[in-house]
Amino acid sequence: MTAVDERGMTQYFEELEPPEGVKVELLRGVIVMMASPDLVHNLIVLHTERQIPLDRWYPLQTQDVGIVDEASEPVPDLAIVARDALPGSGRLLPSDLVTMVVEVVSKSSIHQDYVIKRSIYAAGRISAYLVLDPIMAHCVLLTKPAGEGEDADYRSQEIVKFGDPLPLKVLGLELDTHDFGTFPGVRPHRYP
Repeated sequence: MTAVDERGMTQYFEELEPPEGVKVELLRGVIVMMASPDLVHNLIVLHTERQIPLDRWYPLQTQDVGIVDEASEPVPDLAIVARDALPGSGRLLPSDLVTMVVEVVSKSSIHQDYVIKRSIYAAGRISAYLVLDPIMAHCVLLTKPAGEGEDADYRSQEIVKFGDPLPLKVLGLELDTHDFGTFPGVRPHRYP
């Protein structure tokens, strides 16, 4: 068996053709596969996306994000990019062009969304990371990225309950969370 370093894993990942309906991400050299999301998840993404003004921003779904100096190509539920910053083409969107990423927590992605991706997005210097959590019925807005690699993190954290408005200063808007649904009967977790 041949050892594959992180660069080799990145090349393997880029050539991988996953089955239809499977989301695949490269997170710190680990290939993560997830089944299609729950309806609650998709509706939260839809309600969020529809509140982003298209005259200033593009809320992109299923867009791979490239993080400099990381063997990571996460695929956030939404990557929000200023209209004038969007490149003409390409599969991999450089993280320095992304203003905010949004992840909706699923039953199987809790640790990835709250720990692994938090560090990855901070390492990529993405200004804001919004975690929408239908298990805990709250939003976690992370801002002010700092640090390098696995030690990177966001220095500011704001938690808002579903139903309350969430100011998104980085986008110049207030997010209405009133229509965000929750997963019934799912055991609470300990994050953030």
